[in-house]
Amino acid sequence: MKPKISMIALGVRDLDRALVFYRDGLGFAPHNYTEGEDHIMFQLEGTWMSLYPRDKLAEDATVPDDGSGFSGITFAHNVASEAEVDAVWAHAVASGARAVKPPQKVFWGGYSSYFADPDGYLWEVAYNPFTDLS
Repeated sequence: MKPKISMIALGVRDLDRALVFYRDGLGFAPHNYTEGEDHIMFQLEGTWMSLYPRDKLAEDATVPDDGSGFSGITFAHNVASEAEVDAVWAHAVASGARAVKPPQKVFWGGYSSYFADPDGYLWEVAYNPFTDLS
């Protein structure tokens, strides 16, 4: 198996709200999307992300759609400086994200923050001074 992730699918409760957040708020460009479809794909750098109705995604995976607790997954967006962490986090919050952890120096020596998208998925915005992940 190749060590890569080719697609990240997010099960969302309100597809229209999620589209507005990712397209209009964060600037992700939909790929071949026609208004009214129940699946939206975004080509990212090095991978793809899709939005899909949560109940249908759970059904496809044959798991319950109970939404209980922390899923154990977060997404990270790494940038080249602390100032960029501040700017990206502020932009996400201004675009409708819920502020979870404001930008701050962290125990591992970097600088990071967290926001939650409209469905509660956690995104870390981080600067790693040891390894360029931006």
